[in-house]
Amino acid sequence: MESFTLTESLKQVAGEFPHRRAVSVSGKFDITYYKLHEVIELAASRLLSNGIGAGDVVALTFPNTIEFVIMFLAVIRARATAAPLNPAYTTEEFEFYLSDSESKLLLTSIEGISSAQAAASKLKIPHATATLHDADSELALSLSQQDSDVNSVSKLTNEPSDVALFLHTSGTTSRPKGVPLTQLNLASSVKNIKSVYNLTDSDSTVLVLPLFHVHGLIAGLLSSLGAGAAVTLPSAGRFSASTFWQDMNKYKATWYTAVPTIHQIILDRHLGNPEPVYPKLRFIRSCSASLAPAILARLEEAFGAPVLEAYAMTEATHLMASNPLPENGPHKAGSVGRPVGQEMVVLDENGVPQVANVNGEVCIRGSNVTKGYKNNPEANKSAFRFGWFHTGDLGYFDPDGYLHLVGRIKELINRGGEKISPIEVDAVLLSHPDVAQVVAFGVPDDKYGEEINCAIVPREGSNVDEAEVQRFCKKNLAAFKVPKKVFFTDALPKTASGKIQRRIVAEHFLAQISTAKVPKFGA
Repeated sequence: MESFTLTESLKQVAGEFPHRRAVSVSGKFDITYYKLHEVIELAASRLLSNGIGAGDVVALTFPNTIEFVIMFLAVIRARATAAPLNPAYTTEEFEFYLSDSESKLLLTSIEGISSAQAAASKLKIPHATATLHDADSELALSLSQQDSDVNSVSKLTNEPSDVALFLHTSGTTSRPKGVPLTQLNLASSVKNIKSVYNLTDSDSTVLVLPLFHVHGLIAGLLSSLGAGAAVTLPSAGRFSASTFWQDMNKYKATWYTAVPTIHQIILDRHLGNPEPVYPKLRFIRSCSASLAPAILARLEEAFGAPVLEAYAMTEATHLMASNPLPENGPHKAGSVGRPVGQEMVVLDENGVPQVANVNGEVCIRGSNVTKGYKNNPEANKSAFRFGWFHTGDLGYFDPDGYLHLVGRIKELINRGGEKISPIEVDAVLLSHPDVAQVVAFGVPDDKYGEEINCAIVPREGSNVDEAEVQRFCKKNLAAFKVPKKVFFTDALPKTASGKIQRRIVAEHFLAQISTAKVPKFGA
């Protein structure tokens, strides 16, 4: 296992399934595993001839396109480090990420991204573009050195310790931290994901999540390619509710993975405008944020497939725990399942493992876990204690070994000594038929220290009000967990990966708490 690399794994798959469909660009063309391997090797040789080598960081900022897939894999094949970045960043954000990662090259699509290019220019980082017109074309790569020797790549051996991927934490509670992930980390996570979902060359999926984030990149793309399965990229380069089921049907999808907000969009569209036919899915996967049991039940009823909630984070190269496929055990609503491919324990503040049904911090260790944050000894000191990586999440194991998350330790609401999980309040409110989205959060309170409030996006056409929300909560929650104040809004702020930003919601409504009318997000 310790000599395991993602690059070697993908090479073996290309040898085993050369003529199978690897990646499709919806409505345009398909690429086989043989063609994908060939174009990656050529692109890697071009990078090498242009001075990109072991340990160099290459920033990539693309929509979800075939060019991103090829260049990401070419960068790591050249023993360099790929640093995918969100195309929506501002110039100032690009400056931070390009500088912090010490990028040597910026890669974009032929259309370019002006904010990224402006930041790269300021930092004197070269910029190049990549374009593949169709399945029979050669990749056009605008690097200054046009000649390359493919043999230079064939002589290159990828090592498990090579840092292949460099990402930043989402930074919703502090400054983003740099997370280096090795070939071994990537290969281990892909192996774990393939194993728990039994991914094979018979599977097919449509990517709905951005590839600059571990959920879409590792669970959607790399795990599929590592299994010899097929991946479809939406023609728009991003998720589109209007084309999602068309693509799922056309490319005979057997599963998909998404964040709860996208599941809700898909579900709402189904309820208002159902498709004439849906594909037969083996399973639906949900990750990156808590999925309310009520939404899980509606998804299963609508699409006739088990919905498997999972638990993941960047520092673990995505997957940590998942509910199993039906043949391997029950899947439990409200639980993120059992540990997958790594050790996991719930510790108290003194590093003592907790028994079933007792809360503590979720901690992990395994070959998928990063060795540490980049240039951040303070963060490493607090994250790696008692021989474990500390996730910052509070949870407990039930007697069956399934993990239940209570919330981020920093987001728990302490109301007069009573610890309230905002996730629990979210789940109850999402079971109300007139609530589309909700986020509960703590606010300062003179009497209790903290009090609970919530922000709600009502379902279209509903007339739900604060009195109804509080009545519903009193019926389904202990009195001290009932939100004292309820805000209504048109939208809630989310990260690029689809997580609702609880801290930012709290700050917004705290700032407006004394005004008569609360401005809407996105207005």
